[in-house]
Amino acid sequence: MAAGERSRATLNAVARQANVSRQTVSNVINFPERVSEETRLRVLAAIEDLGYRPHRAARQLRTSRSQVIGLRVWPPGDGLSGVVLDHFLHSLTASAEQHDHHVMLFTAADDEAEMAAYADLTATVGVDAFVLTHTHHDDQRIRWLAEHRLPFATFGRPWGSQVSYPWVDVDGAAGTRLATEHLLRRGHQVIGFVGWPPGSGVGEDRRAGWLSTLDSAGIGHRPEAAVFDGAEGGRVAAARLLDGDHPPTAFVCASDSLAVGVVTELRERGRHPGADASVIGFDDTPAAGVLGLSSIAQPIAEVAAECVRHLRAVLDGETPTPLSSLLPPRLVLRQT
Repeated sequence: MAAGERSRATLNAVARQANVSRQTVSNVINFPERVSEETRLRVLAAIEDLGYRPHRAARQLRTSRSQVIGLRVWPPGDGLSGVVLDHFLHSLTASAEQHDHHVMLFTAADDEAEMAAYADLTATVGVDAFVLTHTHHDDQRIRWLAEHRLPFATFGRPWGSQVSYPWVDVDGAAGTRLATEHLLRRGHQVIGFVGWPPGSGVGEDRRAGWLSTLDSAGIGHRPEAAVFDGAEGGRVAAARLLDGDHPPTAFVCASDSLAVGVVTELRERGRHPGADASVIGFDDTPAAGVLGLSSIAQPIAEVAAECVRHLRAVLDGETPTPLSSLLPPRLVLRQT
């Protein structure tokens, strides 16, 4: 089809090509659950063939929505930890655009500033909903949004919040359980854990998988070190564990950043990661692939798609089913 014909594509043209009514085309675009799978695919094929794009301004007038989802962006971390959120942002934007929603980014110095931004963006831009990341214990942002009846979903669990709301997370305990079980099968009996200081819900979740697996296997020696994230923190933690009474022959780490530090310390001591000691990180960042680091991969694209699904249900006045989604990670084995 010529470019001029594609630019003139209308909802009526789509309906004619798919041999359905205008209302059916509208349902496929706005409420796909109302039509059969066969009809939905036929209409989508016509939309793709004709190059039809729904008129966003008209939809805004009809629904009184801006079609905008707000998301706070965080400062870059150590070069590795921020990769997961970069991937999430890209996947969230792509998933939202599939349903003619767009992501608006904003910054905030802390949670108080983030809540102030919610109020401002709702009043000035008419943002429809928000997605939160970095959820934590006693998260005031969740309480604020719930009290103001603003639609939202989180990438991260409630961590003790009494508010019922849509959330999506990755099962960190299942991830470290996969890692620890693999190391036990390889014959390791002293498996150390390098994690974060107490207070991190994510860190405690990842530690729990390692600990419960060793408990089930009857392993008594369970050396661990809690440090702040980063390659230097991982190096310090590895040195502490290797100089202890029961030096590990394998390490399960709460992040790839920590794992990189462990690998660095092993090499400085003349030990070969993977041969003399095994190391498994978490997040499966691009750096892990380059360095040959085994790691736990999070299904970030699926997390983003679930967040959008939750928000679309809430915006349609429905309760997402299920209300929460805990997705399984997978173990990616490499040289270490």
